[in-house]
Amino acid sequence: MWELPPTAGLPLSPLELLGARGDFACAAQDYVGTPHAGLACSGTACFVLILSALHRLSGRRTVIVPAWTCPLVALAVAHCGLKLRLCDLAADSLDFDLAALAALCDDDTLAIVPTHLAGRVVDVAPARELARGCGAFVVEDGAQAFGARQGGQSVGLAGDAGFFSFAAGKGLSLYEGGLWVTCDPALASAIERARDELIKRDGRQEFRRCLELAAYALFYRPLFLPWVYGRPLRRALRRGDLAGAVGDVFPPEIPLHPVSGWRQGVGRRALCRLAAFHRQTAAQAKHRLALLDQLPGVRVFRDANDEEGVWPCLMLCLPDRQKRDHALDALWGAGLGVTRMFIHALPDYGYLRPYVPQDACPNARDLAARTLSITNSPWLDAAGFARIMGVLEQAA
Repeated sequence: MWELPPTAGLPLSPLELLGARGDFACAAQDYVGTPHAGLACSGTACFVLILSALHRLSGRRTVIVPAWTCPLVALAVAHCGLKLRLCDLAADSLDFDLAALAALCDDDTLAIVPTHLAGRVVDVAPARELARGCGAFVVEDGAQAFGARQGGQSVGLAGDAGFFSFAAGKGLSLYEGGLWVTCDPALASAIERARDELIKRDGRQEFRRCLELAAYALFYRPLFLPWVYGRPLRRALRRGDLAGAVGDVFPPEIPLHPVSGWRQGVGRRALCRLAAFHRQTAAQAKHRLALLDQLPGVRVFRDANDEEGVWPCLMLCLPDRQKRDHALDALWGAGLGVTRMFIHALPDYGYLRPYVPQDACPNARDLAARTLSITNSPWLDAAGFARIMGVLEQAA
């Protein structure tokens, strides 16, 4: 039995592990095209460094994030001792509800966090305008969008700062790793000061990450994924643990340690192949989006004309929860790379209640109830995609 991953991660060759050494941050900085960047052990760690630097610069405490996003975003805000505010999304959209966002901005707003979810490029300009009006910063969450561009410029550079993730499955992987970026030299210096104060060596944790990266290079293949991904997924589904099936449950502690030269070297080698991989997955996505557009009542998330997102997966919004669940009942455990992005809007995770306000966010909850995602891995062949299309057509 073969198993497909839920996203299109760039496979590593075991040969890329041999004798690897190098400065990944410099190579990634050139790839993004930014004057200032730095590496941390995760995208969440980068977010912590950025928020810590911004808080020290302004003294403000409130961070506005989308109500439907990764739970790690809420944990990072709490880690920094800051106050979280949730902004609902526009209907059937990944962009902020601008009226709701304007109402949330005040003289304590530290940062607004537009999120390029699933590689899709959201419109940062309205958030930037509102932030300038109240003296706040804009931090772009590009955790799932390394390589995405808007108007010829990398995402992450339209605001004051941005960050990317190199976790497993997010395109290029260091197994865990992250990159922060900014065009502001003063902010870059503040982030580097925060890095010097907060990042502490942790040889045990880094050794674990090295082992996990080696395992990723060896076992991130359809032949082995039933054991390392498929079996845990189906066990969680049988228990009814949907958040566990997606991987939405995280401990409150956020590791903050350096990335070894060996892991950086592996990433630097893989970075040389990333642009070609993105072209391959973009071409595949273009063809399959045209097929998905033919399904009645199904909305496919895509980019505007001047946006060039990346395509780890194809995210769909079905007409209602019942139709979405009907499709997932047939596909989620079938080994075809169909899953959900996040199970809940942030207020609906029980373990996040100490950190997240219980705000109304109807559009975010609606997206959580009606969306699913399809892997855009090159390993999903035409026959497998046809099976998915058949189920979706029946459900929709």
